Amino acid sequence: MASRVLSLRIDADLWDRIRDHAAKRGMSAQDYVVQALIRDDFDERFMTAVDETERFYGQDGPLSGPAPTPQAPAQSRPSAGIR
Repeated sequence: MASRVLSLRIDADLWDRIRDHAAKRGMSAQDYVVQALIRDDFDERFMTAVDETERFYGQDGPLSGPAPTPQAPAQSRPSAGIR
């Protein structure tokens, strides 16, 4: 993958907060910002996929409404199968 350079002018207070957050995670400020951008991009793509799925299935599709509750296994007598 090719890399490109992006230069930003950031407020000193914001830069200090970014550096603090990055340090807490053991990352450089540059890596922290890149990860934040990647995470935001993933969230946006994920929400787009969810919206498209809901449009595909419509209002009464498998993603609408409460999840089905699992059925409890049938109970048997404690002595069943014991001789």
